Amino acid sequence: MTDIKLNHLAIVVDDMDAALRFWSESLGLTQAGAVESIPAEAVDIAILELGDCHIELIQPTTVDSGVAKYLAKRGAGLHHLCLEVPDLDATLAELRKRGCELINETPRQRDGRRYAFVHPGSTGGVLLEFYESIAADPRG
Repeated sequence: MTDIKLNHLAIVVDDMDAALRFWSESLGLTQAGAVESIPAEAVDIAILELGDCHIELIQPTTVDSGVAKYLAKRGAGLHHLCLEVPDLDATLAELRKRGCELINETPRQRDGRRYAFVHPGSTGGVLLEFYESIAADPRG
């Protein structure tokens, strides 16, 4: 696998406003757009610019979502590392071939990206997300 780059570091938070105050006001990072609600994943997300990558703040919006369970079990902090790859299908096929446990056998899609997660048990304890940018459909 070549041409892999860091896309973002995701941090799970229990208070988005407090987290934004720290990252934006205390550290001076620029927020890229408004906080976005992702109902399908039961989270609110804020993106902060950090050079060629981002910090993604994630706050659960329900008490029974995967992120809420993560927050309840482990507390606020680093949630996952996201790597961007040019060919998600080839990356996932290679990981499967090497015996890695995929959380998403079929990639999800949102905001011009396809993405899938690899279980921390296969990565030495780190929840790993892979992104692939996809071109917009020219047919609209």
